[in-house]
Amino acid sequence: MTGQKMDWDKLRVFHAVAEAGSFTHAGDTLNLSQSAVSRQISALEEALSVPLFHRHARGLILTEQGEALNRTVREVFAKLAMTEALLAESKEKPAGRLKVTTTHSFGVTWLAPRLKTFLAAHPDVTVTLLLDDTDLDLAMREADVAIRMHPPRQPDLVQRHLGEIRSQIWASTEYLKANGTPQSVEDLDHHKLILFGDRKPPVPDVNWLAEVGRKDGTPRRGVLEVNSLQAMLVCIRNGMGVGAVPDYLVQDQTGLVNVLPELKKPANEMYFVYPEELRNSKRVSVFRDFLINSISERNIQKS
Repeated sequence: MTGQKMDWDKLRVFHAVAEAGSFTHAGDTLNLSQSAVSRQISALEEALSVPLFHRHARGLILTEQGEALNRTVREVFAKLAMTEALLAESKEKPAGRLKVTTTHSFGVTWLAPRLKTFLAAHPDVTVTLLLDDTDLDLAMREADVAIRMHPPRQPDLVQRHLGEIRSQIWASTEYLKANGTPQSVEDLDHHKLILFGDRKPPVPDVNWLAEVGRKDGTPRRGVLEVNSLQAMLVCIRNGMGVGAVPDYLVQDQTGLVNVLPELKKPANEMYFVYPEELRNSKRVSVFRDFLINSISERNIQKS
């Protein structure tokens, strides 16, 4: 590369524009005017002697060269953020921000109420809780650590098995009074089922109730499908049908009946995962220990 150097400020502006897709939105993020952002991008393109964006009336699209640069810049800034966090952390005690991600239902129902205990024990640590039923990319620092309801799919992540998540079948006393209580899995064919409806379920085999005991291999249809385990439980409580939800969700069994309790239920393995670079982070280790202790003190299936 000749001429002007590819300095950090221009790369930071470029990355913001590439992620936002427009000068205006990037300017809002960076607290710069649209014209200032545009000038920085033009200067970078001039320095590199390549176009980085195709400019259209509806926004900006990265060129092939722009895509290549953004991949590298994204990785560099992710590594810098991780290094900055590690340098800021005291060797004696955990400190700094910890970005934690997990599924929406587990985060709201089980994890969030327990964070008070963790934060009280570690006053120099702050937590950002990112609830998402899809897996955030830990390698790209979308989060620092994750609690996953399946084995990690990325080979470069450190993993710690936390336990099993099991489900039970529930119905309201109101529903069973009106429709009868299933005495066998075959009886489920004649009941209204509440199922999870989404292409990206928060746990594997979330709709096992639709398939259990079906000899012809075709799943049962649900009277209602909803992309929230919490909403499923609300509908079950309201007498709309029979459904299976993870045990951690059902902390109050008032008005509910455990249907077919003797039936063997599938289990999901739960893992605590984080990037190799954070193996020696004090914040990560104390949060891992907090999770393990919280789960062992009160079995997660019943908590």
